Amino acid sequence: MAALRGFFEQVLHLARELGAPRVGRVALDGSKIKANASKHKAMSYGRMREKQRQLREEVKDLLAQAEAADAAEDAAYGRDRRGDELPAELQRRESRLKRIREAKRALEARAKDEAAAAGKPDESAKPDPKAQYNFTDPESRIMKGPDGFVQGYNVQVAVDELQLIVGQAVTQETNDKKQLMPMITTIEQQSGDTPSQVLADAGYCSDESLTAIAATGIDAYVSTRKQRHGERLGPCPRGPLPKSATIVDRVARKLRTKRGAAVYAARKGIVEPVLGQIKHARGFRQFLLRGFEKVQSEWSLVCTTHNILKLYRLCVSGPGGSGWRAWARATLQRPSPMAKRDVVGAQHEAL
Repeated sequence: MAALRGFFEQVLHLARELGAPRVGRVALDGSKIKANASKHKAMSYGRMREKQRQLREEVKDLLAQAEAADAAEDAAYGRDRRGDELPAELQRRESRLKRIREAKRALEARAKDEAAAAGKPDESAKPDPKAQYNFTDPESRIMKGPDGFVQGYNVQVAVDELQLIVGQAVTQETNDKKQLMPMITTIEQQSGDTPSQVLADAGYCSDESLTAIAATGIDAYVSTRKQRHGERLGPCPRGPLPKSATIVDRVARKLRTKRGAAVYAARKGIVEPVLGQIKHARGFRQFLLRGFEKVQSEWSLVCTTHNILKLYRLCVSGPGGSGWRAWARATLQRPSPMAKRDVVGAQHEAL
């Protein structure tokens, strides 16, 4: 499985050797992909406690019935003739009790880990009664997607202007709020470059993430609220920001400038077609493997396939049939003065 993840990086290095520019502007996005497990095979912590009590009562009743049957058989046939096997009904319930106990321990361990990560004492950490555990793929999570709740994983991609995936990851987090800085690190590890500009939607917006990326010097354009399709923000307010303005206020002002809005508008044309090609054109909507580590390798293979296909199309045809190498050098390795002015101007207007 580790070899598959290494294959993704090898293809990125091949793209560089073929003349691909270094990582500059990248757009981030996440998507929910179904796990190889049904959400109906999941059980909440509160439901586990109820089911455990119910199964214990059923086991107790079955044992009482078995003892009564044994006594009747002993009276009829003698004590020296009996069966040693456990009745099938009792066996099933004992097996379910064992799996529920294991699931409860897993949820309790997860609650302790989350408490420790938040700096809270893990001794008093208890799972939320609604915390879910899936018996088919315990490492998958219940997540809200565009079509309702799914049992799945949250996949992440960072895409450059050539629509090459320069960073990819899988997370068990149900949203993208904590994924901005981890994806910057992932891009550096997988592509060997730090992006100069990052575009991300409102799912990545949080005070912590915006503060962290501001300290890196990366030119970030992160939407601070969800926008309806076709919605246009009003003109940027005149005058300086108040001293009490938060980091979210500053980023929001940056995106409301004309140049900032133009830069951010490029996001949907960079990253969204890539996820569309993977999910709709190639039909990848569900993982085949189970377990977090195996799912990471499978997603890496999917992203590698996308990059190979993209490289082939760019190298063979390219715009106007001229081939990708000449086109990439002409259009991307020498950014236009207008593009540079847009970035500098947006930063100036946001101050």
